[in-house]
Amino acid sequence: MAWVFLVCAGLLEVVWAYTMKLSQGFSRGVPTTITIVAMIGSFGLLSAAMRTLPLGTAYTIWTGIGAVGAFVVGIVFLDELVSPMRVVAALLIVCGLLLMKLSTNA
Repeated sequence: MAWVFLVCAGLLEVVWAYTMKLSQGFSRGVPTTITIVAMIGSFGLLSAAMRTLPLGTAYTIWTGIGAVGAFVVGIVFLDELVSPMRVVAALLIVCGLLLMKLSTNA
């Protein structure tokens, strides 16, 4: 169950990063509210996952999901630059996440 919590926490991190961008410096009400709720949910789920998973594993996976997810959301919804170097960087993060998962017995 810890891994489910962790993946959901990472996905909520993507949500709050995206809605924080949409909030325009917390000046727009709805995106600001979504950001805060998603942050609380993300931290809560991360905390639940850390009951079982090692700190380094949980935090690395959480931030990695957030980083790669934000990268994809930026490309798909915000028309951000897609370059070979950025794609390779994202793939390396994914490889690191997979290795971290494989190295954890929890």
